[in-house]
Amino acid sequence: MSQRKLAVICSKGSLDMAYPGLIMANAARMAGVDAMLFFTFWGLDIVNKKKVEHLHMSPLGNPSVPIPAMVAGLPGMEALATKMMKADMDKLDIPHVSEMLDILYQSGAELYGCQLAMDMFKLQRDDLVPQVADVITAMDFIDKTEGAQIIFI
Repeated sequence: MSQRKLAVICSKGSLDMAYPGLIMANAARMAGVDAMLFFTFWGLDIVNKKKVEHLHMSPLGNPSVPIPAMVAGLPGMEALATKMMKADMDKLDIPHVSEMLDILYQSGAELYGCQLAMDMFKLQRDDLVPQVADVITAMDFIDKTEGAQIIFI
């Protein structure tokens, strides 16, 4: 029987969209399932050295946030929502994004940046956190994830 594999494609770089993929990959590793993550488009913010510690949670345009859009768009609401989310996560002892990346790396998960998105945003390999194994094309990722369960976030 072949080893189970999970492939997570992270395409969004907000704080609230970073965690689902990281948590799923971590759960996979804890269950002994191989995990590979592919950071593409805005998802590259999750592994961008300059941005990883500054991800925001935007209440504007998020239908799950229980406040009116008019209020969500007011100055300071994004900062407030981010601060509240981080405080709630700290209370639950959920590791920060950079810590999650290190936990995943230490557990054997494979992290990859998307070559096309890197080119589009004029990023270099040195712009990414050291846990990223390589920058590869989407076709390379498809080859690596043959037979894997794929989650697109």
